[in-house]
Amino acid sequence: MSSGPAGQVTRSSRRPPLETAPRGPLRTFLRTTDGVSVDAAYDPGTTPSGDLAIVVAHGFTGDLDRPHVRRAADVLGRSAAVVTFSFRGHGRSGGRSTVGDREVLDLAAAVAWARELGHTRIATVGFSMGGSVVLRHAALYGPGAAERAVRPGEEDQEHEGRTDARTDAVVSVSAPARWYYRGTAPMRRLHWLVTRPVGRAVGRYGLRTRIHHREWDPVPASPVESVPLIAPTPLLIVHGDRDGYFPLDHPRMLADASGGHAALWLEHGMGHAENASDDGLLARIGDWAVTHAS
Repeated sequence: MSSGPAGQVTRSSRRPPLETAPRGPLRTFLRTTDGVSVDAAYDPGTTPSGDLAIVVAHGFTGDLDRPHVRRAADVLGRSAAVVTFSFRGHGRSGGRSTVGDREVLDLAAAVAWARELGHTRIATVGFSMGGSVVLRHAALYGPGAAERAVRPGEEDQEHEGRTDARTDAVVSVSAPARWYYRGTAPMRRLHWLVTRPVGRAVGRYGLRTRIHHREWDPVPASPVESVPLIAPTPLLIVHGDRDGYFPLDHPRMLADASGGHAALWLEHGMGHAENASDDGLLARIGDWAVTHAS
């Protein structure tokens, strides 16, 4: 995974797809349909399959240059080409974080870029907040999504280019099932960070994360409401039994909502998100993506 601007620099311009994927790393700024500039990077991987790209969606307060994100991308890069990006309000991207709402548009831009680069199969892999985003993205951009919205009001969001931004397989790691959960101490701290002016200042200056001050209006569909709309796109839910943020009722709710469509991996001894995902687990996720993205 290229961690800096090394390699060719390009900009997304909705060009026709390349006939073959690039052989070297790229770094660019993408433009979302609501006008936010998103920092993104591409690496062809060490054993590329050619047609498959894995798009990595990091957790809250992460960005594509963080060591834990780079490590995850490096391991996934053994299975396929990898696109990483920084959500709005994170790292070098513009805008402010909406903590899982408008971030769907950031992921859509990254997926569309991967297709522009010549990849015909895309798997999205998201961690924590990114795990909720890949679920909502798959529901909003999946089969039949152009004819319906996930919840009333979401039809007003900018979901152009649904075909280019669709995913062929989804992996959600350490994701919440429902919004506004405060049942653990880490989540109570996160809510303080997001909802209080002093918390947002800590996020901006201490965590390099710029958080929007407005509350959601309308409230977006929750991950558990999105899951039933993902089929027939393959879905894998991964969660640790020592997750300090979201206990095991969250992944079980997500799996139950799929009606038997999703695969559920409950990982013994695993904590939360990228930092707790060891190389072996990441390699298994990469293998699953290779097998199921079609």
